[in-house]
Amino acid sequence: MRKLSIVVPSFNEKDNIVPLVDRIDKALGSIPHEIIFVDDSNDETPDVIAGLAKEKHYVRLKHRENKKGLATAVLLGFKLAEGDYLVCMDADLQHPPELLLPMYVAMETGADICIPSRLIEGGSDGGLNWYRKLISGTARLMGQVLLPCLRSISDPTGGLFIVKRSVASEADMRPVGWKIMVELLATARYSRIIEIPYEFKERVAGESKIDISATLQYIEQCIGLRRRMVRNKNVVVKRWTCFKLGKMVDRYMKSKGISR
Repeated sequence: MRKLSIVVPSFNEKDNIVPLVDRIDKALGSIPHEIIFVDDSNDETPDVIAGLAKEKHYVRLKHRENKKGLATAVLLGFKLAEGDYLVCMDADLQHPPELLLPMYVAMETGADICIPSRLIEGGSDGGLNWYRKLISGTARLMGQVLLPCLRSISDPTGGLFIVKRSVASEADMRPVGWKIMVELLATARYSRIIEIPYEFKERVAGESKIDISATLQYIEQCIGLRRRMVRNKNVVVKRWTCFKLGKMVDRYMKSKGISR
């Protein structure tokens, strides 16, 4: 089976690391995977990750000193990754690790990118308060106005996605700030995207890192992308319902002789 590399940018998430790894392992079972933490923390988070890495050979830590920025952390993680498929996932458990198996199955059906969406049937952004919903909605609309490649994607500004290594490696990503998926969608060459529904969860521990500077960086990013975006033709975007998602996962598990 193809290997999955889960890149997790982290900043002061010490209380979420162990449950995140436990849930990833439980969700993926025997599917080959590695978990790469690119950590910018100034608390005990890197110590927690290092302790896990001693117990689990597939958990890796890259700690950066005096650096911040989710997008650059993800790019570094992609460079360190060894898998065929690359995942970007937050450390705060608002991205449910249980989605990793359906995302993996979507890629196995031939997708170049799979994007979990809060905004299609079966999805929910209930984990956001009203202010963050406003910020998220404004960013999404702004991106779709400025970048035509985002208009066919229901939830292009989310932080959770999986992409073929070959697609990501050829993309001209030069991100600032937080929105790494926007950078990927604008600069990569691809032909097939699958969106699957998911429910964005409430934060379990720690505090949100979103502030006004992130919004300003996002505007700068979108303007810069207009000058160098790739114009992919005939991109097919498929949206799976919860029913189809379950059916496809069951079919894949049966074909591989894997019990859930």
